Amino acid sequence: MPRQKKLISADDLYRFSLNSGVQISPDGEQVVYCRQRIDQTSQRKYYNLWVVPASGGRPRQFTYGDQVDAQPRWSPDGRAIAFISNRADEKQSQIYIIPFDGGEARPLTDLKGDFGGFEWSPDGKQLVFNFRKTDQAVLDREADSAKEKLGVVDRHITRLFYKQDGEGFLPQERWHIWMANTSTGRAKQLTKGDTYDEFDPHWSPDGGKILFHSNRAADPDRDWDQADLYVISVANNELYQIETAPGPKSHARFSPDGWWIAFYQEGGRTNLWQNINLWVVPTHGNSPAVNLTGAFDLQVGHETLNDIGSMQTIAPAWSADSRTLYFQVTHHGDTQLKSIAVDGTDLQDVVAETGVVDEFHLSRDSGKLAYLFATMTSPGEIMVIDPAAGAARQLTRHHQALLRARDLGAVEEVWFKGPDGNDLQGWILTPPGFDPNQTYPSILEIHGGPMTQYGHFMMHEFYFLAAHGYVVYFCNPRGGLGYGEAHTKAIYNDWGNKDYADLMAWVDVVEQKPYIDRERMGVTGGSYGGFMTTWIIGHTNRFQAAVTQRSVSNSVSMFGSGDLASIWSALFGPTTHFWDDHETYWRQSPLKYIGQVKTPTLVIHSEDDLRCSIEQGEQVFIALKTLGVDTEFVRFPDESHGLSRGGRTDRRIARLNHILRWFDKYLK
Repeated sequence: MPRQKKLISADDLYRFSLNSGVQISPDGEQVVYCRQRIDQTSQRKYYNLWVVPASGGRPRQFTYGDQVDAQPRWSPDGRAIAFISNRADEKQSQIYIIPFDGGEARPLTDLKGDFGGFEWSPDGKQLVFNFRKTDQAVLDREADSAKEKLGVVDRHITRLFYKQDGEGFLPQERWHIWMANTSTGRAKQLTKGDTYDEFDPHWSPDGGKILFHSNRAADPDRDWDQADLYVISVANNELYQIETAPGPKSHARFSPDGWWIAFYQEGGRTNLWQNINLWVVPTHGNSPAVNLTGAFDLQVGHETLNDIGSMQTIAPAWSADSRTLYFQVTHHGDTQLKSIAVDGTDLQDVVAETGVVDEFHLSRDSGKLAYLFATMTSPGEIMVIDPAAGAARQLTRHHQALLRARDLGAVEEVWFKGPDGNDLQGWILTPPGFDPNQTYPSILEIHGGPMTQYGHFMMHEFYFLAAHGYVVYFCNPRGGLGYGEAHTKAIYNDWGNKDYADLMAWVDVVEQKPYIDRERMGVTGGSYGGFMTTWIIGHTNRFQAAVTQRSVSNSVSMFGSGDLASIWSALFGPTTHFWDDHETYWRQSPLKYIGQVKTPTLVIHSEDDLRCSIEQGEQVFIALKTLGVDTEFVRFPDESHGLSRGGRTDRRIARLNHILRWFDKYLK
C-alpha cells in the first residue's frame, strides 16, 4: 500500500535547501554552486559550496562550517575557486581562494567594508572586485568600547538616496573598483570619490582594461536614470565613457574577441514602462549602439516572482566565437533562456520549457551551459545543456525527497479575455483531495511590483493555503511584465484602473467555477499587491476578508518615506510631483477610498520596511479602526520589505499563520 503523502506546512520552510551561485568550470567538466541550510535553533542561514560533475554523478559538499560561503568563481585554469565568506568574522566577509584538488581555503583580502561582485583576470593573476569601505566614524566607534556601547549619536544626511530596504541607512563611502593580486593579496583601489558609485566590474579579454557602469550625473541620486558604461585602464587609471543612447545601463560584457560590448538598457524617468533590452556597441566606438531585442517586444531579464528562491538577472553571455549572445527573457509566466546573433538576427530558444531559468553560466568554449531551473513545483535544481544540441541533463535533486512526500494539489493554467478584449494569463490551484462536486473558499493572490509577473516558479505560500482547503488563484494583470510594453504601460500614471478591471475580470472567471463558494472569497497581496488589495476593498464588497501586506496606501506620503526617492515620481509622469499635482497622486491612493470599506482586513507590515514605509500600513489600520471595520495590525520587528521571501524563518512562519488565521475566521 503506497505511503500517504503529507500536506505542505509552514515549517517546511526549514526543509528547503536552496541552490544558488551556479558556475561551470572553464573546461565544462564541473559545476560549483551554493547550498543553503537553516539552523532552526538560532534562525541563522548558512551557505556552503557544493560541486557536481557536469556529466552527472553524486553532488558533494566542498566547504564546511557554519558560515556563508557565496559567489564561487573558477580560476581561468580551473584549478582554484574564489568565493566570498564570513568564516573568520561573522560581521566581515573577505575573498577566499581554495584549490579545487584539495586543501584549505586561504583569505585573499583583509579589508573593512562590503564586497560586491568580483572576477578573475584572464591570466588568473588578479581579481577585480566591487568594494565599499566602512565609514571611518564606524571604525572609530568600533575601536572604542565606550563609544560603541553608546552607539550612533546622530546621522548627518546630505544625499537624496540615503537609505535602502534590506540594508538600512547608507554609509558615506561609495562603491568603487578594486584589484587584488591572487598570490600576495595586495589590494589596490582603482576608482575613488565621494559622489559616484561604480558597479559590476568586468575584464577586457586582454586583461588591460576594466568595464563597469556608473552614474556620473552632477547629482546621481536625483538623476537616477543616467547610468552609463565606462572603461578604465589597469596600467594608468585612464578613464573613458562608451558612447551609447540615453538610458540606464547595466550587466555590460566584452566579447571574447574584444570587438563588442553587450549590455542591458532599461527605461528611465520618461519611459519607466519600457522593456529592458539587449544592446551591443563596438568597443572602439566607430558606430552607434544597436538594440538587438527591441523589435521583438521582449522583457530581457528575470522578473518571475517566487517566495523561496532567488530572482537573478544574469549578464549576457558571449559564445566563444563572439557571434552569439545568451540571455534570459521574462515571458508569459516563464523565464526563458534565448540566444541571438550579434547582428540581431537568428533569435533562438535555448531553454524554453515551462519554468524559470533562475541563473546560468557558460563554459569557456560555450559547449556546455549550466543553469538553475525552477518550476511551479520545484524551487530550483542544477541543469546542464549543450546549447548547440539542445540536450539537457538534470544534475541535482536536492528537493526530490521532500516534494515527493508532499501533496501540493493541482494547478490549472487559464487564458481569458480582459475587459478591453486583452489576453490575460492566470492559474487556479485546487487543494489536495479536491472534489469538484464540493464548494470551497477561495483566495485571490495579487503580485507586487507592479513590473513583475507570477508564473511557473514555486510559491510556498500558495501551497500552504491550498493545504488548508482553499482554492488559490492568481494572474498577471496589466502593469506587469512578460506580455509586451503595451501591457506594462497600460497603468502608467493610472494605478487602480485597468489593473483593477483585469483582476475583477479574473474573479468573474473563477467564481463561475461550480466548486467556488461566492460567499467565502478572500483577497491578499503585498507591496503593489497590497496597494491593489487595499484598493479593491475600497471599491467592492465582493470579498468577505482581506489581508493587505507591506502595502502602498497613500501615494502622496510614499514620496520621501520610502527608499525609492525620486524614482516614485516617474510612475506619475516625467515631471509630475505631488506639490504640483496633488490630485494625480491622491487619485491613485487607496486611502482616498478607505471610507467605503466594509471588508474585515488584516494589515501586515515590517517595521524596517524602507521600500514601503510602515506608515503606509499604519494609515490603513488607523482608518479602518476609526471606521469600525474589523481589523488587526501585525508588525514584524527587524524585518525589511522582503520578509515573505528572505526574512527570518520563524517570522515568515508566523506571517503565514496570521494570514491563515484571518481567512479561517471569515471564510470558514
